[in-house]
Amino acid sequence: MANIFTRKKTPLTAPEAVGMTAFDPEVAVLDVTAMPRGPVGDIAIDGASGVVVATNPGDRSISVLDAETLGVDKVVAVGGDPTLVAVAEDRAYVATSSLQHDAVTVVDTRAGTVIARYQLAFSATAMTISPDGKRLYVGRTGDDTVDVAVIDTAAERIGTIGIGYRPGTSVDAVRVDGAGRRLYVATTSLAGSALLTIDTETARVVRRLRLASPIRDLALGADGLAYVLRSDRRYGGSIDVIDLSANAVADSVAIGGAPTQLAVSPDGTRAYVVDYDRVAVFDTLTTEIVDEITGDARPAGVAVRADGRRLYVADFAGAMTSLAVPASAMPRVYSPFAATDKILRPDVRQLSPAV
Repeated sequence: MANIFTRKKTPLTAPEAVGMTAFDPEVAVLDVTAMPRGPVGDIAIDGASGVVVATNPGDRSISVLDAETLGVDKVVAVGGDPTLVAVAEDRAYVATSSLQHDAVTVVDTRAGTVIARYQLAFSATAMTISPDGKRLYVGRTGDDTVDVAVIDTAAERIGTIGIGYRPGTSVDAVRVDGAGRRLYVATTSLAGSALLTIDTETARVVRRLRLASPIRDLALGADGLAYVLRSDRRYGGSIDVIDLSANAVADSVAIGGAPTQLAVSPDGTRAYVVDYDRVAVFDTLTTEIVDEITGDARPAGVAVRADGRRLYVADFAGAMTSLAVPASAMPRVYSPFAATDKILRPDVRQLSPAV
């Protein structure tokens, strides 16, 4: 039976938000906000300015929320259906799609105004921004080509990184390291999946690691590790731990279900995995699912704050939940996973396979 926590405050109550709860008694719900603009598509945190940005696909807008109270400060129309968002330096970069064109719309989150728009040749399917906010990387997937658009946010110009094309290729995730020197691009094609390592200065693919099944998401952790979320119809979800220096899979753990997204805590000890009707909390040191975050609505996205102590979960009912999560008390010392069998509590039911 899940613990039910009393909400401290509800900044916006039209309609009343239900939000998410956890099994772990150390995980406390801090705030729940009902977003009056419909389902949430994607979320991102700007640690410097203290805001959470959520996309509202049904309303062609984004919401800017206070990260502490979850109060909605601004709602900004973006001129298309918002699919992805990245934030840095008081700017929200929103991938939008409309009948006229695909674009990246730039919003000043303090002023609540659109300040720029970059048109894209084809659809954005993944996006990330460098730690200094100077380069935005947009994975683009077309009918017969894929690439990564590189937007220089200071010079306001666009370049491209070619990554090669095979039939049915899509760009599933892009992430850039803390130094901004390496870009990691996850792709899936009819021939299989791959994690590409790209030198950002030369714009060349320097490494390629082939993986077995479709990639759903990618996160960079501590100690030169990356976490790749994969799933398919036959085996369900799994998390691969990638040693980036060796360009090799260190371990792979099956988690079942139909996962779509993950976020990893800054110390790399927790992976928060968005599944069909839950957020599974995966301990990367013990290779166990140690908690579940659930609610009346399906989770749409998850983000973890830079200090690892606060988690934000958005759902398809249009609610945003802020939860206090305990920081790991264990030192981050990586050792190979001991098992590759499914790590599921006996009372966790199997979910429908991923599409």
